[in-house]
Amino acid sequence: MTDDVRNIVLGVIAAGVSATLGWLARTYLWRRRLRRKQAFFGLPGNSECLLVVNRDAGTDGAVHRHDVFALLELSALIKDCSAHARILSHDLTQQGFGERTEFCVGGPGSNRRTAAHLTTLLPGVRITTGPEPGPERAAFQIGSEHYRLERGVSEHVLLARLKGGQDSRPVFLFCGQRAITNQAASRYLVRNHEKLLRRHRDNSFVLLLKVVNSQSYGPDVVELIGDVTRAAQTAPGRPGPVLRVTG
Repeated sequence: MTDDVRNIVLGVIAAGVSATLGWLARTYLWRRRLRRKQAFFGLPGNSECLLVVNRDAGTDGAVHRHDVFALLELSALIKDCSAHARILSHDLTQQGFGERTEFCVGGPGSNRRTAAHLTTLLPGVRITTGPEPGPERAAFQIGSEHYRLERGVSEHVLLARLKGGQDSRPVFLFCGQRAITNQAASRYLVRNHEKLLRRHRDNSFVLLLKVVNSQSYGPDVVELIGDVTRAAQTAPGRPGPVLRVTG
């Protein structure tokens, strides 16, 4: 074997080894990221979760199109985690929480399941659900802070990850003043889950988001008002949160 042939063979072998090591490194990083994502959402491979669907207020059992878009985004996320979704109507979901991950879309006026979770897990949150029009319709009261709905201009939504115990699966709430804010919150979660994981780890959190000028920008322009976990978990008249999970 001449020197030229030997150099060519060694170059091919080195290229093959480098390609193999690069593939192994990329595969390791991809699997590590997938495991972290699955852990954050409580969706190990081949597990089942619940998508709890609300009903558009004032319609005959219909689901608002923006809520449908939110469900589609969540379905894609669930598929990425190699899990499976079971879709249930909010008025047919009569079971506890923590055994399976749950994604609950819609405010208490259109989703009874959300109303139950707010009462049980977030006693510091009050939402006006009456049908009467007026400035207080769909207003949020979180602790001592008040947030009104300005339709198409400034609208709010709660994005929450809640756990009832250390080993329980999380409940994700998308509780908005309008359907378009539910879609905005689901999109925010999908885009920012890695950042949320680094900040909150396996703990519960409640974020208040503001959707800006939805009449022009749709669900795409979202501002984080703040982390309202402590206020949302603290019942009126009590000094501290009623649910606190440490990771």
